[in-house]
Amino acid sequence: MSSALRERTVLPPEPGPTRARLIGPDGAQTDIPDEVYEVLRDVVVALSQGVAISIAPHNTMLTTQEAAELLNVSRPTLVRLLTDGEIPYTMRGRHRRVTLRDILDYQERTRKERGQTLDQMATDAEDSGLYDATSTPKPTR
Repeated sequence: MSSALRERTVLPPEPGPTRARLIGPDGAQTDIPDEVYEVLRDVVVALSQGVAISIAPHNTMLTTQEAAELLNVSRPTLVRLLTDGEIPYTMRGRHRRVTLRDILDYQERTRKERGQTLDQMATDAEDSGLYDATSTPKPTR
């Protein structure tokens, strides 16, 4: 996957020396942190490939449909995650709203949990000798 096509969160950079510079059409120059340069470069690459880009602050409020689309789950699945307490939400009238930050936190948390589960499954399989059992395949005919 191209680096321009991955999702990521960019936090405000720490103050320090910068090597990148933004040059405007009028020649005005602005020093920019390396993190900002990398994001801008990825945006340019993605747009040149016809890929849409979304940039939003972490406190952006999302509808349940928007949050479900971001997580690539159905809206009923997202509502279940909300009511089960997996993701915090607020009510605006009769409608649930979630922050982008909470959706990204949930996404990262579940990504880590899946990785840990897969690591544990591999360890269990190795401890059980399952890799040994399949290391020399037997003829099927």
